[in-house]
Amino acid sequence: MDHHLRTARFDGIHAAVAVPVLRYLARRAQPDVVEDLHVEVLVTLWRRIDAVPEGGEIPWAIGVARRVLANHRRANGRAARLLAKLALLTPGVDPGPEPIGGDAELDAALGRLRVDDREILRLFAWEQLTTGEIAQVLEISANAAGVRLHRAKARLRDELRTDDKERSKNRLAARQEEFAERKEARDER
Repeated sequence: MDHHLRTARFDGIHAAVAVPVLRYLARRAQPDVVEDLHVEVLVTLWRRIDAVPEGGEIPWAIGVARRVLANHRRANGRAARLLAKLALLTPGVDPGPEPIGGDAELDAALGRLRVDDREILRLFAWEQLTTGEIAQVLEISANAAGVRLHRAKARLRDELRTDDKERSKNRLAARQEEFAERKEARDER
């Protein structure tokens, strides 16, 4: 491919993928490495510009970002994984609106899911990718992505129901305790 065509194609793809990839990384990596990882994704984009599918630029780039992030985490070992869990977003990188919005029950339910289930749900909900795009990011078939997404949603639903049942049991126990205390107070009179 001619250098000018290659540069023009890169500029067009960069305009489409830069913000989604940066947000993807900002949600998953330590703030101090987000920009470096983003640059690494863009370098890969430039190097493999001929491999980028027409119309599938964003999921392709997010797939690259996913692998770059995995490589980074492997290279930094256990300490990096712990830091990633504790990472705070830097004011310079806008990861977009907070997807979970402070819903403690949903956070807890997501936290109890397997890593693979959390990732596919986040690709669907946070990154707003279609099943086909998720398949491209995870390098699986669209059918497999659909099945995995369906199962992950079912597991999340089950976790949320478990929370509901637990809260109901706690409310019932509290009511029974309150009733017993009232009865005891009446009996003392």
